[in-house]
Amino acid sequence: MEKKPHFVRREFPPREVSSVSLALLFAAILLLNALLYLYVNKFYISSGRAETDPGLCPFGYFKLGAVKNCSPWLSCEAINREVRKLKCVGEGAVKKVFLSEWKENKVVLSQLTNSELKEDFLHGLKMLKALQSKHVVRLLGYCVQQFTILTEYHPLGSLRGLNETLHIPKYKGMNTWHRRLMLAIDYVSIIRYLHSSPLGTLVMCDSNDLDKVLSQYLLTSDFHILVNDLDALPLVNRSAGRLVKCGHRELRGEFVAPEQRWPYGEEVPFEDDLMPPYDEKTDIWKIPDVSNFFLGHVEGSDIVRLHLFDIHAACKKKDPAERPSAQEVLDTYRKVLTLLIREAAMPGTREML
Repeated sequence: MEKKPHFVRREFPPREVSSVSLALLFAAILLLNALLYLYVNKFYISSGRAETDPGLCPFGYFKLGAVKNCSPWLSCEAINREVRKLKCVGEGAVKKVFLSEWKENKVVLSQLTNSELKEDFLHGLKMLKALQSKHVVRLLGYCVQQFTILTEYHPLGSLRGLNETLHIPKYKGMNTWHRRLMLAIDYVSIIRYLHSSPLGTLVMCDSNDLDKVLSQYLLTSDFHILVNDLDALPLVNRSAGRLVKCGHRELRGEFVAPEQRWPYGEEVPFEDDLMPPYDEKTDIWKIPDVSNFFLGHVEGSDIVRLHLFDIHAACKKKDPAERPSAQEVLDTYRKVLTLLIREAAMPGTREML
């Protein structure tokens, strides 16, 4: 009879310790969530990934490097007088690109090379002016009479060189699943911006294969993405019944969306007039392939792919109407990033609970 109370008294301390441990665990989880919130905000706000960029100048102005004041876009006269070409660094169907110098700053001068494509060139300039934001390369000036455009220089170049850049000793620390997922988030953010731009719903038409897509974007020195080439950016207006077609030639291959391919079979020769138009969901179809490139084959990238499997499967729906919006894809990417950071920070949380 005397042993029972003694036994009960010995049982209470473990329960008390267990309650304290559980309380501490939940407190740690709450603290972790708060830190995750601040961490994600660091990338989406303080790093310039917020929807509005306080560093942007008013329309028609720019600032470059460490200069605090905004300068007006350079005119024909200013470009001819103040900009010095250094070397040709690229040439496409529409324009030739020169690394140049302006007031001891490296800049990029683009010049039309094919007069038959001047409408494409002028359309790209119009888009570049209208869409200036944190998503788009910075416009520094232009000269319509001479078909030249001056933009900010980014030494890491286009996304085609991403894997090579990540193998440079200086940047090897960036070659992680986390940083690669952040690049994919940047890419989807740009697609979302184009689909809900100030001009309306725009479709990224220069995207018939992966290499072409990657050539349209620049990698900044702080490892973010900017869209650089806006020559082929038609407008979708559903309320007016206006859809788009990306060019006038037949598109082939699994990279382009099903609705972009000739629907009448090999026995019927391709005719542009018979090709049905489509909408911005063609961009959604391509997201999984582009993101797969970003994720690469580093440790942890397969876990990221597993978490993105459902949203990527939805992007590949044959019916464009069944695909998610760019905003829905972006929301999922951000949730996956937060989830994986949480699991990496506290890998045993689930088992402890």
